[in-house]
Amino acid sequence: MDHLLTTISNLKDRKGPQFLHVITKKGKGFEPAEGDPIGYHAINKIEPDPKPNEEKSKLPKYCNVFGKWICDAAEQDDKLVAITPAMKEGSDLIDFAERFPERYFDVAIAEQHAVTLAAGMACDGIKPVVAIYSTFLQRAYDQLIHDVALQNLDVLFAIDRAGLVGEDGPTHAGVYDLSYLRCIPNMVVMAPSDENECRRMLQTGYQYKGPAAVRYPRGTGPGIDIDSALDTLEIGKSRTLRTGQSGIVICAFGRPTYDALQAAKHFDATLLDMRFVKPLDKEALLAQRTAKLIVTVEENAIMGGAGSAVSEFLLANNINTPVLHLGLPDQYEEHASHASMLKRVGLDAEGIQKSIELKLNHL
Repeated sequence: MDHLLTTISNLKDRKGPQFLHVITKKGKGFEPAEGDPIGYHAINKIEPDPKPNEEKSKLPKYCNVFGKWICDAAEQDDKLVAITPAMKEGSDLIDFAERFPERYFDVAIAEQHAVTLAAGMACDGIKPVVAIYSTFLQRAYDQLIHDVALQNLDVLFAIDRAGLVGEDGPTHAGVYDLSYLRCIPNMVVMAPSDENECRRMLQTGYQYKGPAAVRYPRGTGPGIDIDSALDTLEIGKSRTLRTGQSGIVICAFGRPTYDALQAAKHFDATLLDMRFVKPLDKEALLAQRTAKLIVTVEENAIMGGAGSAVSEFLLANNINTPVLHLGLPDQYEEHASHASMLKRVGLDAEGIQKSIELKLNHL
């Protein structure tokens, strides 16, 4: 520190532009982090007395689902390339980088360049997959619009850390992507409810001729078996997970779907796994014209999100069914465990049920 302060002081006395390059050591001062800088890049709360018999989840994380899919897809198509802005480990591109080194591009912490590079490659017949965190894609919004979407280029955005991210806090929360993506022409936007849906959506977005985005959360899913096939989905087609008789219809987008399923059982409601934020399944929504209440659930900002898209469609088609939007409020959420954050904003199973009960009491 003394040497650094002396150097800075000397630079102040020099005329003209000066460049100071400080070589840092990741984790400096904390021995475990110095020994494992990747593992300690982002950690949860360190318990002083961990439980010895507590086992870690054996379920694959969503990033692992992506890592497996992109290797399988690359084996089938030699035009596929992967681009990441310095998130090889976080996005689980380690295996891909080792198996396909000439098709792996790490542009460092330069998200704008990652997107523009993908656009240039797509212009030349290559099929780029941009692996990026939701919060970091915000930095490249202009490039996404002008370099990719405006030209309707064949680029797949694999958007990790969508929704709340627990201990990583509000700077890393991916809570705006549904809002800022669905307003862009030519975009297809998907949100998987489980691991197998994530794999199928990635393949769907890859095969789609134009810009597509699959946004998936941090951590593990509900534990659904993953099909090894490279199957695709019909663009803009939802699936019905439950048919109820109460007249209540829940339209779920992405991770909250299985929490919403518990509420659907409680109210004997119909549950639609919407899958696509854009384009919406218009036929499925038109079929709910006589519903008593339509509930939308998403782990995204309510304003401008997937629920807003549903309301816009209903209004455009003169459907006056009452609507309840459940999502993230207009505030930054302080870090905590993911489960605690969901409970705080009412997006766990209990919170969804309580919000629906409250709405029904006011109908």
